[in-house]
Amino acid sequence: MKFFIDTANVKEIESALSMGLINGVTTNPSIIAREGKEFIATMKEISALIGPENYLFGEVIALKADEMVKEGRELVKLHKNFVVKIPMCAEGLKAVKQLSAAGIPTCVTLCFSVPQALLAANAGAAYVAPFIGRIDDIGWNGTQLISEIKEVFDAHGIATKIVAASTRHPVHIVDIAMLGTHIATVPFKTLLQLIEHPLSKSGLEKFLQDWESVPKK
Repeated sequence: MKFFIDTANVKEIESALSMGLINGVTTNPSIIAREGKEFIATMKEISALIGPENYLFGEVIALKADEMVKEGRELVKLHKNFVVKIPMCAEGLKAVKQLSAAGIPTCVTLCFSVPQALLAANAGAAYVAPFIGRIDDIGWNGTQLISEIKEVFDAHGIATKIVAASTRHPVHIVDIAMLGTHIATVPFKTLLQLIEHPLSKSGLEKFLQDWESVPKK
């Protein structure tokens, strides 16, 4: 399973890259707004930082299909592996069909149900992004949704990749990895949580303590 960091913070991206933890960066309007910087300038900065081997997902802002397509055609110029994020709605599906027909990869975001995921795939989306954390927030089971989407996609031989978005904690990551999810979008904080384990910490402390007792020349 690939990890994409869910941020527009350059320092977080640099840190994750330095540890070899990520294969891409995902953003959305809310993430960009938190950084307080202009959208295109931010995307260009991230594009230069991550290099051509990784992926960059960026979202359109328009609400009409023709405007989404226009935005998407411009955004995809920003990076070799740019994927245009399109919101799940009727106009969004129209845009996905047009962009996909033009060879521009899309990811349908704000997906909260199996029917939505299936429609996105049928429209030609290369990726579909169920928001599992937000589903958990309303008392449903986000991981179960991933399982159901994967079962449907497998049953019909659908090639659209599943991007588990809105992951919140290490348990989410374990659960979706066991289901065979293709990609997890992960906040920087959660990436760091995945590294930590109390036994790793205590084991390292014991090694250092024991090293002090080793005779030195």
